[in-house]
Amino acid sequence: PLTKKRARRLPMSSPGDWYQSLPPVCKTWGTACMLTTVGVQLGLVAAQALYLDYPLVINKFQIWRTLTNFCFLGPFSFPFVMRIMMIAQYGVPLEQHTFEGRTADFLWMVILGMCTLLPLPMFTSSLKLPFFSSSLVFMLLYLWSRENPNANTSIMGMVKMKAFYLPWAMMGLTMLMGGSMIPDFLGIVAGHLYYFLTVLQPRAGGPTLVHTPQFVRALCVHTFGAAGSASATPQGPRTFAGGGRRLGAD
Repeated sequence: PLTKKRARRLPMSSPGDWYQSLPPVCKTWGTACMLTTVGVQLGLVAAQALYLDYPLVINKFQIWRTLTNFCFLGPFSFPFVMRIMMIAQYGVPLEQHTFEGRTADFLWMVILGMCTLLPLPMFTSSLKLPFFSSSLVFMLLYLWSRENPNANTSIMGMVKMKAFYLPWAMMGLTMLMGGSMIPDFLGIVAGHLYYFLTVLQPRAGGPTLVHTPQFVRALCVHTFGAAGSASATPQGPRTFAGGGRRLGAD
């Protein structure tokens, strides 16, 4: 029988096969984003019930807002399509390759990113964003770019550049389309904080501060059927993993 790794290398015979081949965390999040937008477009759910509002979270106990604000990428539009494509093009390979065999570590990275973004509205009114979904997408994009800094990439096949510069170029594209760069920039900041704590600081001889809790591994076993061992050895060379350091490794 084919292993999952070999199966990923084979051509997908249908969109269903491609969907089934997606890694669990990005598949779950991407599906939630798609279904949320469909629900809003069809009037099945109101966007006002999804955005982050701490008075409603605290006073009305609407706790779900701390999660749903990460699952709405906006109505069907070009920016929405771009964000979904970014999850598929950058988040999926990050989970499949950089975090191969470490689903729990990837999920914990996403949770830490969410925990980094959620308190920001409490500090200044300029950061009171209703949705942090775009920021989380940019966090994954930033980490992918640090994993593959010398990869040749482009924006819509027109503007070519090294992957290291892609997050900044995509942020500029957001500005050109009339959007705010703040959510994108916050995602880059959250990504760099994670990268600093898991790669740069340990590489410089500092302590390793990020460890995946056991409850996250148990959650992955219950939800996805595999914990994802932190000791699993990824295949292929690590681009920035000098001294044997791997992104998110305990």
